[in-house]
Amino acid sequence: MNVPAAPVPPTLEQVCEKALRLPCSPSLLPRLGVALQSDNSSAAEIERLISLDPSLAAATLRLANSAMFARGTVETVEAAVFRLGAKEIYRLAALVLVSRWESPGTTQALRWEPGDFSRLALCTAISGEVLAQSTERLDPQLAYTAGLVCDLGKLALAHSCGEFYPAVRAFRDRMQCTWEQAERAVLGYHHADATNRLLHAWNFPRLFCAMAEFHTRPHEAPTEALPLLAHLHAAKYLATAMGPGVNEDSFLTAVHGAFLREWGFTTELLEAAMPIVLERAAQRLGDKLTTGAVKI
Repeated sequence: MNVPAAPVPPTLEQVCEKALRLPCSPSLLPRLGVALQSDNSSAAEIERLISLDPSLAAATLRLANSAMFARGTVETVEAAVFRLGAKEIYRLAALVLVSRWESPGTTQALRWEPGDFSRLALCTAISGEVLAQSTERLDPQLAYTAGLVCDLGKLALAHSCGEFYPAVRAFRDRMQCTWEQAERAVLGYHHADATNRLLHAWNFPRLFCAMAEFHTRPHEAPTEALPLLAHLHAAKYLATAMGPGVNEDSFLTAVHGAFLREWGFTTELLEAAMPIVLERAAQRLGDKLTTGAVKI
């Protein structure tokens, strides 16, 4: 009797090709970031970019007319851009473009509740922003963006490799290793590899690709990537300690304590940042901070 062959995981190239076909990629984010930072960009140019994505345009209008910003109704994206300002526009766009990657299929594969990826990504982003403001050693917007996109590879893998996650868990339990090591053992690659490839494909700056490539091994990273890696590592540690959106894979990652100490991320500094991060996250997510699907 012929025994059916065991299923073979897709290659990393196949995983990323499938992810890149999804219609809701955050590829607009680098272009919007450049436009918002340029002194030569008009509100009309920023409106044109935002309007390329209908759900982003709708979210921009909703936020501009929310209780937080309302000073009379605005009816156009251009008027909303004037009301919100570049910093708030960027925060909104980043969260909208990233959160749409979360779907029931991916959350089931990783045993996440609906909205967990978006919650944890936002808390990581805000943690990076707050820490960068505290240390003054990194652009806070850079840290914020890195926090949002650093784990997109998890969703890409879950989208294509969901049937292999029981084997990943079994290997992790048997070997008592990190989640990344278990993914690599079963699949031949781990989620940071996918993040790196996707950021390259979406034309994110090289620094972001280095962040993904060296995320699990910061001491091998090029010098120019170290500030971002240090702040991101501290931000992920802080966001995990806070709890919103945290699940099994978040706790099963290596913490490079010596690396954090080298960059001055002491327990006292992280504890001081936590209430600020929680307050900002609550302002953005409201009653969705701890449970429920995140709708932007």
